[in-house]
Amino acid sequence: MRVTIRLRLFQPGAFQVGALGIGLAVTAAVCPVARGAEHVTLKNGFELDCVRREPVGDKVRLYFAGKNAGTGEGSNYLEVAADAVVRVETVEDVPEPVIGMAMEADVVSLKAPPTKLEMHAMLAQAGAAHHIDEDLLASVVRAESAGQVRAVSRAGARGLMQLMPETASAMGVEDSFRADENIAGGTAYLDALLNRYHDNVALALAAYNAGPRAVDRYHGVPPYRETREYVARVIREFNRRKQLSQISQAR
Repeated sequence: MRVTIRLRLFQPGAFQVGALGIGLAVTAAVCPVARGAEHVTLKNGFELDCVRREPVGDKVRLYFAGKNAGTGEGSNYLEVAADAVVRVETVEDVPEPVIGMAMEADVVSLKAPPTKLEMHAMLAQAGAAHHIDEDLLASVVRAESAGQVRAVSRAGARGLMQLMPETASAMGVEDSFRADENIAGGTAYLDALLNRYHDNVALALAAYNAGPRAVDRYHGVPPYRETREYVARVIREFNRRKQLSQISQAR
């Protein structure tokens, strides 16, 4: 049965980055620390507002407005490779918090992301509806938007699972900035890709990133650096979540 196949695929360690031959070495110089609110553009097209940047080894932490954002303690941040930052622009106003903000029960704000509990419920519901592991969906959300409800890519993809307008429309999504609709639409689209590629997760993820035509053209994961890094990133995050789950259960 299809569900059994998917459950067998989604086991800890089932997906290994090395098997795809994908390297993620970083050699760029460290980005300087920011002094004020900034609009940051990443190499993959994401545009983020942060209150400051901080170099951490060969990576940079982008801190978002919120609790203790000025010091980093207890604040929200996204860690990226130093060379992933292609442009930084100063903005006049400090942005509203974009991660970890509380919300009223059963209300999804256009400005604030869902709480961890709400996100868990949405991913679990979508995963159950399409027989897809919740941890895989969570890994896609992390890779696509870092949990930002209002994320918009340079190409125009929107929301948590970065749906293009035409994809959102095809999946019945009316508002890509509503977390529940975006997750439902993104999961339905991933389900369609898994069906198309006979539950081959790597191919489905590659098609989610680069489009089915690219995967069909190359008869596998396309030789695009962005796509290969994307597939590796999702798989690595999925394995990390499963390993943490195993450790938690062992305790």
